[in-house]
Amino acid sequence: MSKAVIAVVGSAMIDLTAYATVIPAPGQTLEGDLFTTGFGGKGANQAVIAAHCGAEVHFVGKLGRDLFGDSIAENFKKLGIDSEYIERSDTPNGVAHIWVDANGENRIIIIPGANHEIESKKAIEAIESIAGLAVVVAQCEIKQEVTLAAFSAAKKRGCVTILNPAPYQPLSKELLAVTDWIIPNETEFKELHGQAPTSDDVLKSFRPGKNSIVTLGSEGAVLITSDGNLTRVSAPKVNAVDTTGAGDAFVGVFAFGLASGKNPEDAMKLGIKVASMSVTRKGAQSSYPSQAEIETLS
Repeated sequence: MSKAVIAVVGSAMIDLTAYATVIPAPGQTLEGDLFTTGFGGKGANQAVIAAHCGAEVHFVGKLGRDLFGDSIAENFKKLGIDSEYIERSDTPNGVAHIWVDANGENRIIIIPGANHEIESKKAIEAIESIAGLAVVVAQCEIKQEVTLAAFSAAKKRGCVTILNPAPYQPLSKELLAVTDWIIPNETEFKELHGQAPTSDDVLKSFRPGKNSIVTLGSEGAVLITSDGNLTRVSAPKVNAVDTTGAGDAFVGVFAFGLASGKNPEDAMKLGIKVASMSVTRKGAQSSYPSQAEIETLS
């Protein structure tokens, strides 16, 4: 069987994470429990977990010409993620400042840096050139015009496109028209749709005629097909210590599932299992299960 071929057009960052019992209130100073640095960025996270699943992954992005960018490039090389379409910039690499509380819930501020310099023409070149490409994934940590260019090129090739609309920003009609799957969490769903995903009617009214998945944290996820059918899948009960990167794990695994020929429901189920395992460990990419662990979940 040929490998699932995926292109991720997106961000790569270094995560600077502080763990504390509670998140400080405005004007308050608290003593934390732990500080870590690690690999992150929604695009890179999704690429890495897809690679852990066994996919052939091509990353399209831009890294700073600095220590952070160098370390990300080396990590991609170690994981076998293709970097032909990664460029470097004198602008510092992107970073994410993350606070995690005792319940594993996080607050994140990103500084995009070089990620905002990805060029549309480079994205188009990549999508047009990658042999056997099946699925293209993007997020909102890069400029929307780049995602639109990549998805438009992908649709001309007959590829499936998946958009993770995070962090939230208004999405153009043009981008939505070339997006096969959109995967928001509960917060992003409410920002996009103006209502929380609390009922079947609200979910069905989100994108009539299009496919969507809404991730619901510890409650699992709900799949909304283009014909309006809903499928809810619950998440296994786990002791969450850090939810950072869990949504990205779901998206990357779902992309792998579709690219490898799974039906959407089975791809969603695997994504939920992997994401649930990731929240039992600290960090984003550092929390992701290995290929051997993922194979036990399939």
